[in-house]
Amino acid sequence: MAIEREYNVPLRREFMKAPKHKRANKATKALREFLAKHMKTDIENVKISKWINQQIWNRGMKKPPHHLKVKVIKDDKGIVNAELSVLPQKAISEKKQEEEKKGKLEEKKKEKAEKKEEVKEEKKEEKEKEVAEEKKEEKEKEKILHKEMPKATQPKITEAKKTFVQRQVMDK
Repeated sequence: MAIEREYNVPLRREFMKAPKHKRANKATKALREFLAKHMKTDIENVKISKWINQQIWNRGMKKPPHHLKVKVIKDDKGIVNAELSVLPQKAISEKKQEEEKKGKLEEKKKEKAEKKEEVKEEKKEEKEKEVAEEKKEEKEKEKILHKEMPKATQPKITEAKKTFVQRQVMDK
């Protein structure tokens, strides 16, 4: 169950404690601390969107905004994602493009998986055909051999002949 809230985060009190050339850095740290405190999580679990970062650094390092309106969502895992409450038009269009790209990538992955399955099935069918052809060829060879030497003309070796041949071999 995700928790979603909106905050107007005061940054001025915190960044005024830092020297001018470090105020934007202090503002981002203050934002993280504020969100960690109010969403009851660790500072490491707070993720700030690039639009918030751009808003803080928009006027440079020395003059960050005095406060920010932020929309915050906390996941089941305890990860807190922060975005501007009112996103600029560019951000909205970029989100749509990212979603479209993800959809296209998923479709491509599905297509590749289907193609791989088709190729595997084709290979199996080809192997089965080759095995069947080899069996047919072997049967044809056997038939040809049997045609050349019919059963009547095939020499039959009886027990008497075997023993006779064995005796001759032993005598030598």
